[in-house]
Amino acid sequence: MARLAGVSQATVSLVFSDSGGAHRVSEATRQRVRDAARALDYRPHAAGRQLRLGRTGLILLAVPNILGPFFARVLEGAHAEAGRHGLAVVVSSGWSSATLAGATTTSQFDGLVVCSPDDSQLGELPESTPVVFLDSDPAHGRGAARRITVELDVAGGMRAAVEHLAALGHRRIGHLRSTLSAHTFRARQAAFEHAARGLEVVEVGVSINEGLAAARSAARILLDRPDRPRAVMCDDDVVASGLYQAAAALGLSIPADVSVIGMDNITAAELLTPPLTTVDLPGEELGRHGVAALAALLQGDRIDPPGPLPTSLVVRASTASAAAR
Repeated sequence: MARLAGVSQATVSLVFSDSGGAHRVSEATRQRVRDAARALDYRPHAAGRQLRLGRTGLILLAVPNILGPFFARVLEGAHAEAGRHGLAVVVSSGWSSATLAGATTTSQFDGLVVCSPDDSQLGELPESTPVVFLDSDPAHGRGAARRITVELDVAGGMRAAVEHLAALGHRRIGHLRSTLSAHTFRARQAAFEHAARGLEVVEVGVSINEGLAAARSAARILLDRPDRPRAVMCDDDVVASGLYQAAAALGLSIPADVSVIGMDNITAAELLTPPLTTVDLPGEELGRHGVAALAALLQGDRIDPPGPLPTSLVVRASTASAAAR
């Protein structure tokens, strides 16, 4: 390639260098090298670059529950973005502070992307390890050069959902509330309480990580009440799916007997009967932003955390006017 471009091997190395040396070569020369590479169908060897930089090219994406449909959306975006930076994603589920600490001290991974963490799971991560927190407490990304947090506007989404029910005339609202202590659920709870001021609220806690059976059981408790609410806000779409099943078992119709809103906008939300009104949390964008931020940290770039990624209410057929009953 160097012969075809009329340059030295050192110049070719500078053009394809990850170390920033390409700026020492004129644009005209860089273009000749790129043209020669295309003519020879040459692609830089990623493994060689990683070896020179002392990296593995692997990043760890830690999610609370690999079976959670929302986290599949995060992973999709993370994989797509990782490919753009010559990185590969390894997924870990059910991790602990010891797992994360081990991953950072054995040189297996160049950096971590930690999604929706419970504070108790974090422990002490070495400051030398680049870490991006997703859907997390912004404080986790403050005060350290190699830390950053990418947030979702879950609070705005929750407010929009409650306001939608109130606009439909519902003055008594049920809430199937996650019992997890992760920041994302604390933010949802605070936003729900603020938006529901002036409304009558009936809450039942549900352990989201226990899946559909736990959601169905909690929903049954709520709907079995003699004074059951005629509208229910669910902390995620799996919980809303459990409410659909509990309602069917009790002979209740959605939305004629109970309006339902979820949160996440997973694929199944549109497949339920009737399709579920829900808050769209842009999981793919979250994964993409997280990996892009980690790639920048790996390059030693100083970056500012982006603003919270916007969420939106997707209105479908599971909600109806309270006056129509």
